[in-house]
Amino acid sequence: MSSPATYFDELYQQSDDPWRLREGWYECRKRSLTLALLPRPRYRNAFEPGCANGELTAELARRCDMLLAADLHARAVELTRERVADAPQVRVEQRTVPGEWPTEAGPFDLIVISEFAYYLDAAELETLASRVAASLTTDGTLLACHWRRPFAEALESADAAHALFDARCGLSRLAHHDEADLLIDVWSRDARSVAQREGLL
Repeated sequence: MSSPATYFDELYQQSDDPWRLREGWYECRKRSLTLALLPRPRYRNAFEPGCANGELTAELARRCDMLLAADLHARAVELTRERVADAPQVRVEQRTVPGEWPTEAGPFDLIVISEFAYYLDAAELETLASRVAASLTTDGTLLACHWRRPFAEALESADAAHALFDARCGLSRLAHHDEADLLIDVWSRDARSVAQREGLL
């Protein structure tokens, strides 16, 4: 297996959209599911590590007063900045997470871990879960979304990563979407359902 830096260098040398995030129906549908599973219509301060070329970032921006997007790869950061150039509430930075966790930018009421956690080893995942738990507001939400099929660069499975978040972050699970290709989970410090939050119950 190549190093993460080499792996992403090779991907971005081949294409500005190596995962077909812009045009693939799988990715478009996944973004719609991700956004639909968020329990609130709007967030004050959100963090999205592993933003890739910014397709999800652009969608999240419409629902956030402030959004910090980050990626370890310089080309991904450049592409995301181009994608959200018309969204002044979005800041895009080059960071390696969880090591360069943006403590100074929090706390966050939304953290989105999308297609990112399986690149981390067990110790890094433990650190990530700890930093998520320490960085969420009292009403904060964590959403995790990952591809479930095995691939060479994955150090952990989607299921293992989500199980660790469930066990370590001290949050209530609000939503769980499970299919052969895809796993999405949503947890929050606010255990109320969407209907309860809206006063319907």
